[in-house]
Amino acid sequence: MIWWILGGIALLVLVAGVGLQLAIARNGPAVLSAVDRISGGSRDAELKARIPTGSHPQQQLIVWGPARPDPAEAPLPVLLFTHGGSWRSGNPVDYGFIARAFVPEGFIVVLVGYRLGEDGVYPAMLEDTANAIAWTHAEIAAYGGDPDRIVVAGHSAGAYNVVMATLEEQWLAQRGLSPQVVTGVIGLAGPYDFLPLDSESTIASFGHLEDPAISQPVEHVRPDAPQMLLIHGADDTLVRPRNTHVLTERLKQAGSHALSVVIPEMEHNDPLISLAEPWRSRRDIVGLVAGFAHAVSTRQGEAGQSEAGETSVPVQARTR
Repeated sequence: MIWWILGGIALLVLVAGVGLQLAIARNGPAVLSAVDRISGGSRDAELKARIPTGSHPQQQLIVWGPARPDPAEAPLPVLLFTHGGSWRSGNPVDYGFIARAFVPEGFIVVLVGYRLGEDGVYPAMLEDTANAIAWTHAEIAAYGGDPDRIVVAGHSAGAYNVVMATLEEQWLAQRGLSPQVVTGVIGLAGPYDFLPLDSESTIASFGHLEDPAISQPVEHVRPDAPQMLLIHGADDTLVRPRNTHVLTERLKQAGSHALSVVIPEMEHNDPLISLAEPWRSRRDIVGLVAGFAHAVSTRQGEAGQSEAGETSVPVQARTR
């Protein structure tokens, strides 16, 4: 009898494991967010609003903030996060774990959606990112955020979106804004120098351009670019770490301020996974991101003014 019981348990574990793998393959961020919610709870983070930023259903943003805000507290800095997905998949609804990571760190969090696939080819993803930044600057005060302290962040394709939208001035200028409305930029595993176009996703999103070089962030560096933190896994084979190396060097040569952190034994999705429970304690990406975002959001702008550079370090967990 015991062998029948053990066999049944093993079968259930196998089925559960296969089911989890299928769910992750189908929508990894949604699974990650569910695990985060079960493991870590709400962390006093609450969804405040879903806002359309255009006529397309993918043009949207979601605002998160403290569930019990202090009415006497000054407006909070804003962390605007843009998801990845090779410019063809993703939904900000599935990224609640980002809000639960950073609302407790003292931020209003804005999760950005943008047009994808055929509807989102260059420059649509940049137009939508700029629209989200413009909305945040104009409206976030109503949700307890400080419009003068906006830090933008993204993973993979989303990192491309925020870096490019703040480096190439035309996207925000078309909305009557300067890139200086952004106080800092954080890229996780982003593609910034990916010519020639040699993957299905880059060809689909940028292959129609007569001069693909105009789409590359490394071609738009300038000395007054917002300060940047670029994080990459050393073992990333989908978006090679050289993207971060080259952009950091170009920014340094232009006289801008940037720091790149290349983390050993991390693959492409690991920096994102590290923002969710129960993985937050393994490598403190949350602390690294929050520390940078708070530093560049100081009113005096006194923090983060060290020389641009690059580092390859293990990121240790904080002791709370």
